[in-house]
Amino acid sequence: MVTAITQDVKISVETIYQDEHSNPANEHYMFAYRIEIENLSDYSIQLMRRRWFIFDSNGSVREVEGEGVVGIQPVIEPGKNYAYVSGCNLKTDIGSMKGHYTMTRLVDDTPFMVDIPEFQLIVPYKLN
Repeated sequence: MVTAITQDVKISVETIYQDEHSNPANEHYMFAYRIEIENLSDYSIQLMRRRWFIFDSNGSVREVEGEGVVGIQPVIEPGKNYAYVSGCNLKTDIGSMKGHYTMTRLVDDTPFMVDIPEFQLIVPYKLN
């Protein structure tokens, strides 16, 4: 698990290779990732946007940007967390992702950025 804290928001990431949804012969490797967002601050926050950078080991980079995560813009109360699962496909059996969330402090509508730490996407047989 990879973890980082930015501006009192803790982001933890776990990844799982999705063998049943992958097709290596066609350069299609599917990964799921679970992200937990924990609000360590004294204020309620809302996740407004996400921006991802997705790296394949062949040198290609994709950027994905949009509102919220998995179709919602969750509000996270102080001391609480929000978790979701999403996925990413790669053309290679090794890659990584990193990015950031744009959050808003609801007490004063102040926007701020939270780093999503870089995490590896690696097909398990590559680790042996």
